[in-house]
Formats: sequence, structure tokens, C-alpha cells
Amino acid sequence: MSETQALLVNSGSFDDFSTIVEEDPSLLPSGKESQTTVLEEMKVILRTSVPLSVTFFLQYSMSVVSIFTVSRIGKRELAAVSLATMTFNITSSIFTGMATCLETFCSQAYGAKKYNLVGIYFQRCFLVISIFSIPLILLWWFSSSLLRYIVTDYELAVLAESYLRVTTFCIPAYIFFETSKRYLQAQNIFVAGQYVLFIVAPINILLNYELVWNKYFGIGFLGAPLATSLSYWLAAGMMFVYMFFIDGHQCWFGIDHENLFKEWERILPMALNGTAMLLSEFVAFEILTLSSARFGTSTLAAQSIASTLATLCFQIPFAVSVACATRIAILLGAGRSKDAIISTKTSYYLSLAISLTNFSLLFFAKFKVIVFFTSDAKVIKIADTILFILSLNQLWDCPNIVGAGILRAQGRQSVGSKLNIIAYYIFALPLALYLGFTCGMNVKGLWIGLGIGIFFLACSELFMVLITDWVMVVDSAISRT
Repeated sequence: MSETQALLVNSGSFDDFSTIVEEDPSLLPSGKESQTTVLEEMKVILRTSVPLSVTFFLQYSMSVVSIFTVSRIGKRELAAVSLATMTFNITSSIFTGMATCLETFCSQAYGAKKYNLVGIYFQRCFLVISIFSIPLILLWWFSSSLLRYIVTDYELAVLAESYLRVTTFCIPAYIFFETSKRYLQAQNIFVAGQYVLFIVAPINILLNYELVWNKYFGIGFLGAPLATSLSYWLAAGMMFVYMFFIDGHQCWFGIDHENLFKEWERILPMALNGTAMLLSEFVAFEILTLSSARFGTSTLAAQSIASTLATLCFQIPFAVSVACATRIAILLGAGRSKDAIISTKTSYYLSLAISLTNFSLLFFAKFKVIVFFTSDAKVIKIADTILFILSLNQLWDCPNIVGAGILRAQGRQSVGSKLNIIAYYIFALPLALYLGFTCGMNVKGLWIGLGIGIFFLACSELFMVLITDWVMVVDSAISRT
């Protein structure tokens, strides 16, 4: 290979690298020529994204059902479950974030046909997350001492704490559900979580109603977290049955006691950086919600509507992100670098299509959506302004979410975590608070500041993908397998 070719390969440019490989296929690891096209990758990613989207929506509904069930008890209980759910969503995202490292490890191992490693990585990740859950269990168990700094009503903090204490019983099941999903996804099994939640989600609704309202054995407020805990244990049990008796056992060779505690220095950095990538965005949104409370009840109500819609809009690009990460990682593990580049291109094309779809839905139907939540004229006016900004943010937030998945596929979580922290906590939040409070733009300023930060993040992730050293990425993937 000439010096010119070497420079072009290492530059990571999609087009330059593709051109060189066409001229000399031997430049590809394992000497493999392209076996795919943009259209083929589009079909693969869309086919796997649909069940993932359904899975995420159904899983999100499990916490929403508790809020609706408890809301009929009283305002204090509604406030407590909202506070507890916010705490649960933020802290449990640590488990989800750590589990994303399996999108790298298990998928690349599966692409390299090292099927025993797929199972070993799954076991290691489950064990690592379980150990990290211990301080979080303690945090939930004694959460009132922290929550009282967020709310002035101490009794409200204690009520939220009691909710979280019951929820702690689902943590092992929650961790198993999250890690087993990715273990199966690495084997191109994307429907398992969807099938399980098709059964569990309706049962969760029934359990919430019966455990809260049944006059014979209902226990009121605490029935809601008990229903959620039981539902997650049911989901974990069904995933176990699916893995070992339906599909997914191909990569299971039993518990590997000899290798279970080895190479944690590989798992931990990716798991923690994956958590930072996911958690930084969740925390930033919650800070905005808490900050908006300073502008009055109507603004907080409008912010709650916008946050709910933002979370719903997040589910589809995040599903595509997971599908892309899994697909690209499998190709990298197989040494098919040119195909990985084509899949990366396709991922960005899809992100643009999703961003336009989300923008259109929010922009053109925002009034109809808002009146579904409230009939208060003041809240509607504020929410209309927020949703206008939120709809614009979709144009670059979807590429941002998919770009994060591409970085995870490459095993570059450390890059993604640094970019997220810089974007949200050095740019977005300071700017949002400045525009909102100092410049007097109120909640509008908060959302504009956040949007600018997300735009910076999307551009910086795209830049890092464009300068990818694909040779090094493939070498790294091979070293993990």
C-alpha cells in the first residue's frame, strides 16, 4: 500500500476510503469486498428498528401507567409518584447506559463468530452492573434526605422514598432484562423484548389497578411500585425462557467461572462512558424541568407536556441508534470495514428522515397534541412556544442520537461521553440558564439554549465519525474477539 493510500485510509473519509478499496480490495481486513449496499442496509436497519421502537414504547408505558393509576388518589400522591419516577428514570439510566457496552462487545464478538465470547460478555456485564446497583439501592432506600432539597414538603419526599423502596426489589430483574435484550440483539434477535412486553405491559396495567384500587387486596399508593416490580420480574423470567428455550441459546455455553472476573478493565470504561453518554442528556432535561418551576405553575405544566413529548420522540431515533450500533458492530467484528462504512452512511440517511418526520409531527400537529393534555389557555400558549422550539431541535437531535450509536458500535464511547459532557454542561445548560433567567426569556430561553447545545453535539459527533480511522477501529474490534 502506498503512502497516499495509507493516508486516505486512515483519514476515515467515507468516499475516499470506498474508492481506494474498490481499486484494491486487499486493503480491507481479511481481504473482504463489499457485500452490501445502502438499500440493503436500509432494509436491515428498518427491519430491526421497528420491534425495538415497540419495545421502548411499551417499556416506557410501564412507568406512565403508575402515574395515571396513582393520580386518582390525590395531588400529594401524584406529586410523589412523579418525583419518584423522575428519580427512577435518571438513576436507572445508569443500568441502561452500562448495558450499551454490549452493543460493542457482544455484537463484535458475534460478527467475528466467537459465539462463546457473546455469552461471556453478557455474564460479565450483568455482574458489573449488579455490583454498581448496590449504592443505587442504598440511594433509593434513603432518598428522602436528598429529595427534600428538591421539594420543600418533607412528607412528599418521604412518600416518594417509600415508592422507591418498593421499586428496589425489581433492580436485579431490570438489569437482567436490559442486558439480555442486548445479548439477543447482538445475535440479530430483536423481537424478544417486543414479544415479552406485549404480554407484560397489559399485565402491568391490570396489576396497577388491582394492587392500588381493589377493595380486597389493594394496598393503595404502594401498590403501584409493587405492580411495576412484579412486572419487571415477569419480564425478566420470560426473557430467560426465550433465551434458553426459544432462541438465543446458540451463544450460551454455561456460566464461565474461570473467565467471569477477567478483563473487567475492558468492560468498565465502555460501560461507564456509555452511562455518561445517556445520563448526561437525561439529567440536562430534568434540570430544565426543575428550572422551569421558577417561572410558575403554568410554565411547569407546559414544560411537563413538552418533556413527555420529547421523551416519546426520543424512542424512535434511539431504537434506530441501537439497531445501527448493533449492525455496524457486527460488520466490524467480521472485518467488513467497507460494509460498516456503507451502514454508517445509511444510518445518517435514516436519521435525517426521522428528524424530518418528528419535526413535521410536532410542528404541524402541536396544537392538537397540546389540547389533549390541557384546556388551560395560558398553558396552551406557553406549550405552543416550547413545542415550536422542540420541533426544530428534532432536526439535529435525531442525527445526534444516531451518531452516538455509531460511536458505540466503533467502541469509541469515551469520545461520545466527552462530547456529551462538553455539549450539555459547558455549552447547553449555562447558555440555557443565561437566556432563561438573565436575559428574561423564561422557559423559551431554556429550550433555545438546550437546542444550541444539541446542535453542537450533533455536529461534533458527525465530525468524529467522518475522521474515523477505520483500520484502527477494525483492529480494535478484532482485539476484543
